Amino acid sequence: MKKAIKYLLCVSIIVLTLTGCGRVPKLKDGSELVFELNGLKMTTEDFYQELKDNYGTQSLINAIDGLLLNKVYETTTDMKTKIDSQVTQLKNQYGSDFQDFLSYNNIASEKALKNLLEMSYKRELAIKDYAATLITDKDIEKYYNEKTIGDIKASHILIKSEATDDMTDEEKKAAEEKALATAKEVIKKLNDGAKFEDLAKEYSKDSSASDGGNLGYFNRGEMVSEFEDAAVALKVNEYTKEPVKTQFGYHIILKTDQKDKPKLEEAKDNIKDTLINNLISNTENISIFALDWLREKNELKIYDAELKIRYDHYMNEQKSN
Repeated sequence: MKKAIKYLLCVSIIVLTLTGCGRVPKLKDGSELVFELNGLKMTTEDFYQELKDNYGTQSLINAIDGLLLNKVYETTTDMKTKIDSQVTQLKNQYGSDFQDFLSYNNIASEKALKNLLEMSYKRELAIKDYAATLITDKDIEKYYNEKTIGDIKASHILIKSEATDDMTDEEKKAAEEKALATAKEVIKKLNDGAKFEDLAKEYSKDSSASDGGNLGYFNRGEMVSEFEDAAVALKVNEYTKEPVKTQFGYHIILKTDQKDKPKLEEAKDNIKDTLINNLISNTENISIFALDWLREKNELKIYDAELKIRYDHYMNEQKSN
């Protein structure tokens, strides 16, 4: 029997269930029996072919990636802690229905769930490693020249719309217009000499209001883009003359300080991380390319000719999509 046949049978839960750990009966030609039913017999060769015909490609990929990810990436203490935390959250969420949740998602047990989560974390590591190979020094230098800034310190006043889901469209529009009018009123008071800190305490609906709207220092990627762009454009001690709209409401932003831009060598690692995360976020199905890269890197060889053809066809199809 081919090694590939033995391997697929070993990883198949169905086969383990049917053959168990005891002695497996054999036919005269040496074929091992999986089951017998009223004179009907199915051998491991027949069953393997059945599995291959119906689930071969995906089962093969799952088996390869399971072995590969566990070989390349260590199961760290931090990973275990995160997995345990996720499982605990699911248990708390579903309570007595937790087993039903597992069954509905075709997960055999809590242990199997933890294995799935572990594979998910390791798959993310593979994706990051793959993305890192696509980032060049030129990419990093370009980002540094165009985007890198020193940490910004700012305060803000957040005016929220009082619109609710049960309002009509007209009511929502009126609430939005009222919030915008209030934000403009605050800016007028600033123009007339009112203190930013006092107005933040009076008007702002953000948790920073009690501290005069102080947000501390931040850099790119830590604020929503509209807020970030407006803060970057300001000079120190300058505030926005028009309300800045974000998903949270209308902001009046005061830039209170900005540190010097770091040197390229100091910023290089952070820039690379940013570019990696941007690439992952903006590349559809990057996991397909990442796992294919990892398999090739580890010299994958598929000896079953039929499965090899199916695998190559599947991967070409996935990449073209």
